[in-house]
Amino acid sequence: MLKVILPDGHVLEYSRPVRPIDIATEIGSRLAKATLAAQVNGAVIGANTSLPEEGKITLRLLTAKDPEALELMRHSCAHVMARAVMRLYEGVQLAFGPNTETGFYYDFQIEQPISEADFPRIEEEMARIVREDEPFERLDLPHDKAVELCADLGQTLKVEHLREGLAGEQTVSFYRQGEFVDLCAGPHVPSARAIGAFKLLSVAGAYWKGDASRQQLQRLYGTAWFSKEDLEKHLKQLEEAKRRDHRVLGKQLELFAIDPAVGQGLILWLPKGAIVRRELENFIYAELMKNGYQPVNTPNIARVELFQTSGHYPFYAHAQFPPIQMADGERYLLKPMNCPHHIKIYQSKPRSYRDLPLRLAEFGTVYRFEQSGELNGMTRVRGFTQDDAHIFCTEEQVPDEFRGCIAMTQLVLRTLGLDDYRVRLGFRDPKSDKYVGSPETWQRAEAALEEVCRGMGMASVEVQRGEAAFYGPKVDFLVADCIGRQWQLGTVQLDYNLPSPERFDLSYIGPDNRPHRPAMIHRAPFGSFERFTGMLIEHFAGAFPLWLAPEQVRVLAVSQKFEPYARTVAGCLAEAGLRVSGDYRPEKIGAKIRDAQLELIPYMFVVGGREMEQQTVAVRDRIDGDLGSMGLEAAIEKLKEEIRLKTVRSRGKDEG
Repeated sequence: MLKVILPDGHVLEYSRPVRPIDIATEIGSRLAKATLAAQVNGAVIGANTSLPEEGKITLRLLTAKDPEALELMRHSCAHVMARAVMRLYEGVQLAFGPNTETGFYYDFQIEQPISEADFPRIEEEMARIVREDEPFERLDLPHDKAVELCADLGQTLKVEHLREGLAGEQTVSFYRQGEFVDLCAGPHVPSARAIGAFKLLSVAGAYWKGDASRQQLQRLYGTAWFSKEDLEKHLKQLEEAKRRDHRVLGKQLELFAIDPAVGQGLILWLPKGAIVRRELENFIYAELMKNGYQPVNTPNIARVELFQTSGHYPFYAHAQFPPIQMADGERYLLKPMNCPHHIKIYQSKPRSYRDLPLRLAEFGTVYRFEQSGELNGMTRVRGFTQDDAHIFCTEEQVPDEFRGCIAMTQLVLRTLGLDDYRVRLGFRDPKSDKYVGSPETWQRAEAALEEVCRGMGMASVEVQRGEAAFYGPKVDFLVADCIGRQWQLGTVQLDYNLPSPERFDLSYIGPDNRPHRPAMIHRAPFGSFERFTGMLIEHFAGAFPLWLAPEQVRVLAVSQKFEPYARTVAGCLAEAGLRVSGDYRPEKIGAKIRDAQLELIPYMFVVGGREMEQQTVAVRDRIDGDLGSMGLEAAIEKLKEEIRLKTVRSRGKDEG
């Protein structure tokens, strides 16, 4: 007997084989028509998948209203796209076709290059496949039969993946739609009619399994939505995102550069970008000092054994630069994380409960070997600097310390006007072997973290299994920018594993004069300066608030005869601590104003005969335009107050 618990608490019982679609049909024909998949005990399955014949399960039927169904539909649309490509091109080798955050892609090996000019033809074929409305049928085959099938289909990449990546699997699954058969774990929507509005977006190069030494592939990107309205809204957002692209603005505004002679994914902070970064550093450093943190500095490398103890090596070996082999046999690793170094600072002398909490902070640079196809300007890099800190505390101190870390992250976001965010708890996936520590330790850490979040009024916070760090659960802040895109930024992590006897065996002497084990909290409100700055460039479209702007005010001389007074004004501004430049060119004042506007300078002080005579300036705001004449001292105080308050403004509306 199978007991099925529905979201409203209703319990249905079955003594016969049943599928989610059968249950939907029992409830009502309209629901059956709308059902695209189901969630069973939290896991998404196909609507036609057989349920267990005994036991008790929770069941949620998924329709187009559910985000899980949208992800499923997009994956099905990727199959439709691959099928269309195979119909139109000869000798297509299929690689992989996963979802992205707002769409999907598929990697192909084809002799003939695909260009954007081919998109209408591929989309037309996709539309034809959708109209045919053939079902997505699952096939489960023994491993040897799966290899045989892929060989018969001429899909050599799939054969290789079966023999290498899936060598340990007894059975594997395929999905068939008409003549198209693909190795795929699924699930999928019942049939092609569920696929709504779609659009091909771009084509790029890729490598088989992300390895630059292997076959070169073509990656075709697309997006799909349940309605044309949602698709149009997304396409408009993409256009706006293109206008705000930090890679383009970063070059135009001279903020950062990436040079192939230095290496992919390695950021060169140009003077203007370095100012933005330094202001962010100064802001968070002041908060750290207010909150009892102690600054430290650590080297960029360490012996491999340190990271073997922590578990970063080999747990993250696939995402690290290879070890550096020394002539004496020692091996060093570019540090992927700062925490082992901070642990060694903790261990540099005996600790007492009176020393705790010990809060160690560092702007620490770390290195990850991201695949070349995943690199993206400042937001996905190979070397980056975190506003990192590690707190060593007693178990009783964990709630207060964790609350303080969350509050600091909230302060950072609030200060920058990033008030639209959600909080996600990343917990361990009990089925995965990528985590260190006992289940009991994890349960203790996760319970402590949930209790803190509830106490801070975040009772409805999202929990996502499988998103934890390998050593402990975490809180992630998912921030929406001004055009609605989600960015994963600040993080706070609770860790009982690295201090454990199996790792670094940390201890402190308690009031009972006996050794005790500290807890450890990892936190980084910005995440990394590179990613955070890249996001800010796009969020503000390069028009930073005054306190962050590389150039805060420009003095414009109406004509060259007023240059001496303009230079005096610029000198006063510089003496007041403002970042200032002067435009003394023999150009018309309108051209100078236009240039300053294009360069996104927050304020312009225009000076001519009247201003020189009255010792004033005509203040022009980048957002609100002409603000009229002000005394120089009053104008300087206005700007200094805006900087002091770290005001964030847009289109004349004070948001900060």
